[in-house]
Amino acid sequence: MKNKYTYVWVSLVILIFGIIFIPKIIERIKGGTVIENDRINIKDNTGDLAFIMLNGKKRRVPSFEFLNQDSLVISNKDYEGKVFVAEFFFTSCPSICPIMSNNLVNVQNEFSKSENFGIASFSITPDYDTPRVLKEYAERYGITDLDWHLMTGDQAEIYDLANAGFNIFAAEMPDAPGGFEHSGLFALIDKNGYIRSRVDQFGNPIVYYRGAISEEEGENDEGEKQQITALKEDIKKLLEE
Repeated sequence: MKNKYTYVWVSLVILIFGIIFIPKIIERIKGGTVIENDRINIKDNTGDLAFIMLNGKKRRVPSFEFLNQDSLVISNKDYEGKVFVAEFFFTSCPSICPIMSNNLVNVQNEFSKSENFGIASFSITPDYDTPRVLKEYAERYGITDLDWHLMTGDQAEIYDLANAGFNIFAAEMPDAPGGFEHSGLFALIDKNGYIRSRVDQFGNPIVYYRGAISEEEGENDEGEKQQITALKEDIKKLLEE
């Protein structure tokens, strides 16, 4: 008889646990709160933008110097005093680059009257993306901002800038669409050359913004803003600093 009552109590405890705690666990998973190192999800953020730290120091854009679509030499110094967005792309990309370019044109048009805003686009297929090809690409997408430079140059230097300088993945991969793989992320840089971003719901910098999702898609299922909307909000913050 004693064993019978023991089984009843154990069963009752398990039932109560299931009723009270299982729904909460499911809700936490759905809300993303159990993934505390997620650096991509973002919510509304009205606070100051975080600095990206590396070895205890604020991360700055490395020095670079390449040719742009007008065959002009452009370096990081041309962006001094400007807020700008950096990306890595290629003109023959059959997948995410068209979305990224259209999103950046959207951003360009939003800040068309600002003299302190620019965009830096680095080609990861520089042997193909000559200044002439980049110029045609700019005309096709409606790139008109004089501070939006599409750049080409030594491939090893560009890949080093992407992977070591920005930590934005880019690599030659024969099995990938177009033969090259890249992350589709945008970096936001302030007027002093520091990489900045808003933070996620846990207070961690998201570091980069997803560039391959159209702003027209609105909010996701969790009410999270698409990151092009967030990017434009954050550009405005930095322009006002």
